[in-house]
Amino acid sequence: MAGEEESDKKKGFKVLGILDVQNTPCAREALLHGSGGSLAAGLLHFLATSRVKRSFDIGFAGFMLTTLGSWFYCRITNAQLRMQQRLIQDGIKNKVMYEGTSLDTVSKPKEQEPCPSCP
Repeated sequence: MAGEEESDKKKGFKVLGILDVQNTPCAREALLHGSGGSLAAGLLHFLATSRVKRSFDIGFAGFMLTTLGSWFYCRITNAQLRMQQRLIQDGIKNKVMYEGTSLDTVSKPKEQEPCPSCP
């Protein structure tokens, strides 16, 4: 029983049997944005022209464009965030490693230039 419950929790929701929405980053948000874009584009085109087939085509194109645009934007934002986190972690690691040594750039006393008007 316990093994079955764990396997059910790990399965998640799959779209077309290939895309695991629960475990793929940005997939859920992209599909939700795509469905909203599809509905808006198809409905607005239908209200403007009253052509059903063409409105469906516009709705499908709206779904594809909105889903892909949202997914790429989310993935790029996540990649930038991971890169910033990696830089911060490296900086913290270097600070801890070099703190108190001669290689520490933060706590080095700055050399003062002699004042030209002083005797």
